[in-house]
Amino acid sequence: MSSKSALPIALTMGDPAGIGSEIIALSLENEDRRQRCIVVGDVDRLRAGARKAGSPVKYRRIKSPAEAGKYDGEVPVVDLKVVPKNLAFGVLSKDGGEAAFASLIKAIDLSMAAEVAAIVTAPINKESLHLAGHSYPGHTEILAERTGAPDYVMMLAAGSMRVLHVTTHIRMSQVPESITTERILRVLELGQKALRDMGVDEPRFGVAGLNPHAGEGGIFGDEEELIIAPAIEKAKKMGIDAIGPVPPDIVFLRMNRGHYDAVIAMYHDQGHIPLKLLAFESGVNVTLGLPIIRTSVDHGTAFDIAGKGLADPGSMVEAIGLAISMTGE
Repeated sequence: MSSKSALPIALTMGDPAGIGSEIIALSLENEDRRQRCIVVGDVDRLRAGARKAGSPVKYRRIKSPAEAGKYDGEVPVVDLKVVPKNLAFGVLSKDGGEAAFASLIKAIDLSMAAEVAAIVTAPINKESLHLAGHSYPGHTEILAERTGAPDYVMMLAAGSMRVLHVTTHIRMSQVPESITTERILRVLELGQKALRDMGVDEPRFGVAGLNPHAGEGGIFGDEEELIIAPAIEKAKKMGIDAIGPVPPDIVFLRMNRGHYDAVIAMYHDQGHIPLKLLAFESGVNVTLGLPIIRTSVDHGTAFDIAGKGLADPGSMVEAIGLAISMTGE
């Protein structure tokens, strides 16, 4: 299917006070990406972001994604008109949170209605979101609720390195009680399918331990023996190539050296810190287990540099590319 006939990829604007409008403009300077994408947000703010970024990208309002192929050279925008004209860059606000939420909900609904092939999300700010009365930990939880997904998995991807998370946005004190054999097995199942969709025919998983030295035979904790190891054994019987529990201080080193295609991390920062250290500018966030395709940048709104023309579009470029590849078009 050609780019002209394929369903478009919908980019969400993100928090309008952040760098979303800048990285979107810079990413869509490339003609191939521009022809595949529409944006859901506020056209005036997107134009302002392009100016701040020094980008020549032009936008045109559309009423629905079906109009996307009519305007060569211009980026189609489903304009929600949700950003006040005086909203400053780099400032927390209720208005910013509401605009980000509205853009995301519209993009999800378009995807669920099969009007777009996938969505790519620009960053939102959780504080702004909460100021607007939307008390979610982040994008992932909104996506799961809106799509009715019973379970989901966060994956960060950067080239040949990937990490899938057993738990994400919860207190550290809640992590041990939230890790179950069934949850780890489900993460491995979704990971196997996702990596195969990404072109890895026989994925190899390194499963991180929770405790230092993966528990050191029970000296530092017994979650490895009682919870993690049984999940690995069950996965192997299902034909999943899983190894572990591997001490968390070496499992990412081994992946970086090519021993694994992905790491299963037990909690948020166990997975995020090494991937962001190794590939902050090119990392992509993927939500597995949804009935739609969703990728995202792996960074935040960067209020400190928003509107200053300093934003790096690298992660957005990679997120768009991965979304396109996952559609198979």
